[in-house]
This record gives sequence, structure tokens and C-alpha cells, in this order.
Amino acid sequence: MSQDQTYTISDLSREFGITPRAIRFYEDEGLLAPTRVGRNRVYSKRDRTLLRLILRGKRLGLSLAEIGELLGMYDGVRNSAPQLRRFLNVLAERRAAIEQQKEDIIAVLAEIDLLEGQCRDLLTDAGEQTG
Repeated sequence: MSQDQTYTISDLSREFGITPRAIRFYEDEGLLAPTRVGRNRVYSKRDRTLLRLILRGKRLGLSLAEIGELLGMYDGVRNSAPQLRRFLNVLAERRAAIEQQKEDIIAVLAEIDLLEGQCRDLLTDAGEQTG
């Protein structure tokens, strides 16, 4: 692929398994800025890379503001110490939030186990009393 490779919104939609509407949304949010030829959007290799980074950020559960901040790093000097420290902080915050969600899920599953056991006991008791 040459550096001049361009993509249509349909190309990127198919490649990343998302709707053209999602891509337009990221454009509306200022995360993507394709060029236009008439009414058609033309996406560059850089736009494709940005879209890949946006989707990675979404998978990590980052907000659009956080994704935008990280994309801003992509435009500047990459892999500088301040950028890497900021990215590590963002990742640490996500990890902490997901760990808390994991603990919450474990607690809810334990509660479900308890309630299921109580329901089974009540059904057994009811069966014994009526049978």
C-alpha cells in the first residue's frame, strides 16, 4: 500500500465492522477530519490509523474526550515521556474502574447464588408440604 492510499467511508466501515454513521459521528466529534471531493469523504492512511486508535480507545472504555486527548498525542511528538506518562495514567484509571466493576460483578453473582439457593429451598419445602 502506498502512502497515498485513500479509503471511502464504506471501505473503512467494512474493514472495521462499524457503520458509516459511527464514522460520521467520530467526524462530528472532531476525532476525524477526512478531505472531501465534492460530497464524498476521502480518508487517508492517517485517518484510517486514527479510526483504529479511536476504536481501540472505545474498547478500553475511554471517553471521547480521553480518546481525543490521546489522538492529540498522535499528532505531536510521539512517545515523549510526558505523553507516555499521561497514557499510563489513563490506563491505570481504566484498570481501577474495571477492577471495581469486576468486584461488583462478583458480589452480585454471590447474591444471585444465595437467592437461587433460597428459592430452591422454598420450592423443596413447598413440595414437601403439598406432596
